[in-house]
Amino acid sequence: MEKKKLLSSTGLIVAGVLLLLINLVAGLVFKSVRLDMTENQLYTLSTGTENILNNIEEPITLRFYFSEKLLSGIPPVQNYGRRVRELLDEYANIAGNKVRLIVADPEPFSDAEDQAVKYGLQGVPVDAAGSAAYFGLVGTNSTDDQEIIPFFAPDKEESLEYDVTKLVHKLANPKRKVVGVVSGLPMEGAPSSPFGPQAGNQGWFILSQIKQLFDVRSFDNNLSSISDDVDVLMIVHPKALSEHAVFAIDQFILKGGRALVFVDPFSEADTPPNDPQNPMAAFQAKRDSSLDTLFDAWGIEMVKAQVAGDRKSATRVQSRAGMRMQAVDYVAWLTLKEENFNQSDFVTSELKNIAMATSGFLKKKADANVDFIPLLETSEQAMSIPNSRFQFGPNPAELLRQYRPGGEKLVLAARVSGKLKSAFPDGLKDGDKVISGLTESQDVANVIVVADTDMLEDRMWVELQNFFGNRMAFPRASNGNFVVNALDNLTGSNDLISLRSRGRSARPFDKVQELKQEAEIAFRDKEKQLQDKLRDTERKLADLQRQKDGSSAVILSAEQRQEIERFRDQQVQTRKELRNVQHELTKNIESLGSWLKFINIGLVPIFIVLIAIALGVYRMKRLRASLSA
Repeated sequence: MEKKKLLSSTGLIVAGVLLLLINLVAGLVFKSVRLDMTENQLYTLSTGTENILNNIEEPITLRFYFSEKLLSGIPPVQNYGRRVRELLDEYANIAGNKVRLIVADPEPFSDAEDQAVKYGLQGVPVDAAGSAAYFGLVGTNSTDDQEIIPFFAPDKEESLEYDVTKLVHKLANPKRKVVGVVSGLPMEGAPSSPFGPQAGNQGWFILSQIKQLFDVRSFDNNLSSISDDVDVLMIVHPKALSEHAVFAIDQFILKGGRALVFVDPFSEADTPPNDPQNPMAAFQAKRDSSLDTLFDAWGIEMVKAQVAGDRKSATRVQSRAGMRMQAVDYVAWLTLKEENFNQSDFVTSELKNIAMATSGFLKKKADANVDFIPLLETSEQAMSIPNSRFQFGPNPAELLRQYRPGGEKLVLAARVSGKLKSAFPDGLKDGDKVISGLTESQDVANVIVVADTDMLEDRMWVELQNFFGNRMAFPRASNGNFVVNALDNLTGSNDLISLRSRGRSARPFDKVQELKQEAEIAFRDKEKQLQDKLRDTERKLADLQRQKDGSSAVILSAEQRQEIERFRDQQVQTRKELRNVQHELTKNIESLGSWLKFINIGLVPIFIVLIAIALGVYRMKRLRASLSA
């Protein structure tokens, strides 16, 4: 018996020592090994991010400023801060010595706070003393280029990986990107005139926005080649492109170039000149544009001569009806909201509204082998309208009267990606010779196509005012943000473009919300019953009062007093029922919380103990069997 006790005690000591050694060795050897068991793989970086990190050539320093002490009283922000820190650790872990992570807690009046202010991070007041909390990221490279995320907003968690990866990508590729512009519209402004105001010659505001962020290079409709240093080609209303220009665009994209294309079935911005000799010429002028030659090769189409109308997204305008003006929903002018945007694509996920006018719509061809991802869509109440309806001027009221919903969404803008075919598989014939080129894209091609050009014009989205010679802009819509987002996204690598929105780390208590909603519905029903009783009683009181003569109108009859007492009793009883509903809600939530605590705190340890007991019994049986043998 003493021998068995000795063996048992020695075994426990040996097991404890082994457990300690295993933990120590695991902590050292498997420090970088992680198991992501979250539903949306929140802590697993995308393949695109890993590729960008693995291709960093010069070291990058990431400085994460998080006021942990000051933000400790705000659990959602505290938890999100932990999430960001763990994600940055994963970046540093994958990139190795190419990414250096520095974490600082910028307490008030500290050197770390001075650094955060110097870098331009956004401080948020958190107490009466005016102390500022910081929650941002600063990235620098070996040539002192700097990129920042001023503040990690918890409501933007879905784009967290994209924002950080874009910051790293910009530091790894610091050269300013080049955007080539080919436009059939006067985006650069009208030629200077000694008789007109100079302010009218400044060009469209969207172009000045683009020039602030990119190097812009203009090409005419007869371009024959596009230099390799152009990152993205922005093509606007290409109705007069030469065949050489179309071939140059085709080869540019097949070689890995990106394109942002704006076409239109009826461009209101394309204003034909007035001809006094032929007044009808302006109305008969061609105002549509497309890239059918390239679209056919890419496997997409803009539906010919059709405009997208949508009653649900219609813009309210003033329209003349006889001798007076009236407000009408103009179904061909669309004001798109968040429900019309692709929320998983970073070009459109954070837009608020987009204004479009007489836009066309796009479709993927049935046999096309490309990815066709809608970015902007109408509602299911959309309708296709022939563009001939707008040739001699719009009639919003008539369009509204004849409106018939089509029952399906129409795609107004889309991302097209994949291995694209050349529109010139046999080359370009140039007189007696043939100019050869690529017949298929070398890599995955990325193109964004928008079926509207009017959205770029100032009148659709921005108010401009002259302030001492400077243009002040007051945007009404997010058109400018859409264009900049698209160009910014397309200038990145395919790895960056491939990133999509991720889920949130904070999971809602769906069952608790369901219980609250059920109780709220019951509460509202009871409240309505009480109000109905109140109105009914007041009506009865008024009827009784009218039956009394004038001399005794101020004296309440026994019947009236009895009615009032009955109502008061009903009121008290209803209030009790309302309290019972609220108490039942609290009781159900507390009961659910108790079960969750039991499962998380008690059930798992109990399960582990039961497994340990079962293993112990099994080992004891084996030990007894070996001793008896």
